[in-house]
Order: sequence, then C-alpha cells, then structure tokens
Amino acid sequence: MPAADLPLLIDAARMAGRVATSFVGSAAKRWDKPGGAGPVTEADLAVNDMLEQVLRMARPDYGWLSEETEDDTDRLSRDRVFIVDPIDGTRSFTEGANTWAHALAVAEKGQITAAVIFLPMRDLLYTASHGGGAYLNGAAITASDVDDFGGATILAATPVMAPDRWSCGVCPPFKQAYRPSLAYRLGLVAQARFDAMLTLRPSWEWDIAAGALIVAEAGGTITDQRGAPLDFNRVDPRLDGVVAGGAALHRAVISELA
Repeated sequence: MPAADLPLLIDAARMAGRVATSFVGSAAKRWDKPGGAGPVTEADLAVNDMLEQVLRMARPDYGWLSEETEDDTDRLSRDRVFIVDPIDGTRSFTEGANTWAHALAVAEKGQITAAVIFLPMRDLLYTASHGGGAYLNGAAITASDVDDFGGATILAATPVMAPDRWSCGVCPPFKQAYRPSLAYRLGLVAQARFDAMLTLRPSWEWDIAAGALIVAEAGGTITDQRGAPLDFNRVDPRLDGVVAGGAALHRAVISELA
C-alpha cells in the first residue's frame, strides 16, 4: 500500500527532524559503537525511539529494521518491513554540518514501495512511491542523461578512484565529488545534481533503501557493484556495494569496474 504508506513516512520524517534539531549536534552525547561500527549520539537514539513508536503503532503488522535497533529476525517473516536510518551522516551531525538526513522506507517482499529522505537543516524532502514518480519538495525530479565519463560528475569516496578498482587499470576521467550521507548522495543523483554515485564497500540496507526507490522512480538505475538488482529485508542486511545513476552512465560504470 505505497499510496497509504508514503504520507505516513513523510509525517514521521518531519517529526524526526524536529527531534534531531532539538539537540545541538556538537554538544550531543556521543560514543563509538563496538567493532568499529561508527559513532552514535543521543539524538540518533531519540529519533529512533520516536520513529519506532510512531511507525509501528501505525502499522503493527510491519517488521522493523533500523541502524539503531538490535536486529530481530522476526522481520524476515513479515511481508512488509520498515527500513530506517534515524540519522544518516552522524559524523556530519556532530560536526554541526547540514548534510545529514533521515532515511525511511517500506519494503514489501524485498522491494521498496515507499521512501522518504529528509534533510531538515536544508529543508530538502525527497519522496517516492512505487509507480508514482520521484519528487523533491513536491516537484518532480529526473535523473541525469549524461552518458559518458568525460562529462560526468560522480559522487564517490577517494578509495574508489584507485586504479585497481577499474578493469583497465586506470580510473575513468570523471569528476569526483563527495557527500557524507549515502542517502543524500542518492537523492542528489535522483535530482540530477550529480550524474551517478558509487560505493564499493558493503552497504547497510538502511543507508540505501529509501534512495533506491527515489533513484528508480526518477528514471535512474541502481544495482550492486556487479550490476545485480537490489533486494531488501535480507537475512544479512548488507548489500555488495551500490552503483546508481542515469541508465547510460550506470551501464558505463558497471562495465568499467574491476
């Protein structure tokens, strides 16, 4: 029911923005997760608690997968699952920057049907529902039609530029840019601010789920780094990297990756 779920996600994302911005990022209590899993703050947990309460109360039959909730395999038995990153870009949040985001999605039998990415400090609201198109602050968006590396700007971390990442032993001649939030990167690709994005590291579903639908509904293509379609609510909620962009440039990236 993407038509019913999308308004729920939008309302929840705006509530998340109010909760997160009630904290001062640089002053919020922060600690590191075990195993080098990155930082977390009291704001992440407050947003997560609110979202879990609001969303699961509204849809008690849906499962739950969130970066800030201990995973429960009960979700694997549910047809529909919320996939949530309470604050994507926690380091950005703690630095007082404005490029962190809330990422909320619903997966139905492995496919994303409704999605929201909200950047409260930039007042950017990306939304999509399956078959309903992609939007930024209510205006329709379309992915880039750039089809060659020479004219492309691609969002990627520096390790992606290493020659051994590419089949011909040299990085193609695209311009590189970077944003700390994976969800935001996908939103920027969907609106054609950038032509593509790629990450070759294992990627958690909660970082990607919302952006995956938004890119696809904007006419772009998104797969793992080997070109395989993405599916969600997996036993191990990690994806084998992500490549997203306009259809032609996506094909070019996949063909050149080692």
